[in-house]
Amino acid sequence: MAAGPSAELARPPAPEQPPGKRRRPRVPLRARLRRDWPLLLMTAPAALLLLVFHYLPTLGNVVAFQDYNPYAGDGPLSAFLASEWIGFGNFETLFGDPAFWDALWNTLSITAFQLIFFFPLPIALAILLNSVISGKLRGFIQTVVYLPHFFSWVLVVTFFVQMLGGAGLLAQELRQAGIEPPNIMTNPDTFIVLVTAEAVWKDAGWGMIVFLAALAMIDPNLYEQAAVDGAGRWRRLWHVTLPGLRPVIVLLLILRLGDALSVGFEQFLLQRDAVGRDAAEVLDTYVYYQSITTGNFGFGAAAGLFKAAVGLVLILAANRVAHLIGERGLISRQ
Repeated sequence: MAAGPSAELARPPAPEQPPGKRRRPRVPLRARLRRDWPLLLMTAPAALLLLVFHYLPTLGNVVAFQDYNPYAGDGPLSAFLASEWIGFGNFETLFGDPAFWDALWNTLSITAFQLIFFFPLPIALAILLNSVISGKLRGFIQTVVYLPHFFSWVLVVTFFVQMLGGAGLLAQELRQAGIEPPNIMTNPDTFIVLVTAEAVWKDAGWGMIVFLAALAMIDPNLYEQAAVDGAGRWRRLWHVTLPGLRPVIVLLLILRLGDALSVGFEQFLLQRDAVGRDAAEVLDTYVYYQSITTGNFGFGAAAGLFKAAVGLVLILAANRVAHLIGERGLISRQ
C-alpha cells in the first residue's frame, strides 16, 4: 500500500548536522594564494629571519653526537665531516657530571621561585593600573614601570650594587645610623631572592602590557551587570576580571614552563663570582664555562639539546592540562 500525504507529514525530519561538524568547502591552494598574497608578503621577512636564525642553526644539534673539532677541516662543513661520531658519549659525560646536576637544581629552583613570586606580579600591576581613572596618570605610571625593560643587565646589576652593595647607598645610611648593613649582594643564601628582585624590577612592567591588553578586551557590560546584581569590587574581580584574564594567563604560563631551564645568562654571569658557583651556576653559565670557553662544542650541543627536549615535554604537558581545564592553550586541535 502506497504511503499517503499523511505518512509523509508523520515522517520525522532528518536530524541536522551540528554546526561544529559541518565541513567547509576546501578552497584551492591557488585561490588561497591569490586571496592572501598581501598577508604572505608582509610575513615573508619575519619567516625568512626565523628560517635563517632559528631553523637552520637547529641542524647544528647533530654535533651533540660527535667529538666535534672545528679545526679538523678547512671549513665548518669539512670539520663536521671529519669529526668522530661518538653517539651518546657527550650525554653520558653530561649526566655523569655532578656540576651539571647542581646547575640543573639551581635552574629549577630559581624557575619555581620566580613562578610563585614573579609571575603573578604583572597580573596584579595590570589590574591596579587598569583601575586608575586618569588616563594621563595611567600612561605616566605605565611608562615609568616598563622603562627598566630597556636597560641592559649590566646596568641593572650595577644599579643594585650601587643601592644594596657593601659600599652602596643603603649600607652607607645604615652605618651612619650605627647599624651593620646586611650582606645582600654577595650572600649565597639569599641570592635567589636577589635575582628575582632584579627580574621583577626589570621585566614586571613589560609583562604587564600583555595583561593590560587582555583587560581591554573584557566587555564593560559584564562589570555593570555584576554591579547591578550586587557584586562588590572583589567579587567583580573574582568573577569577571580573573576569568577574562585566564586564557592569557594559561598561555603565558605554558610558554614560561617551556622555557623553565632558561633563567638568564648575563644576569648570572655578572654575579657568579660575587656569590660563588654553588649558588649562581645555572645551565646557561654551565654550558658557557664547560663548552664555549673550553672549545668542547659537542658537549655544549648535548646540553642544549637536553634543554630543548625538556622544554618540549613541559610545553606539551602544560598544553594538555590546559585542554583538560577547558582552555585552548598554546596548541589547539580546532
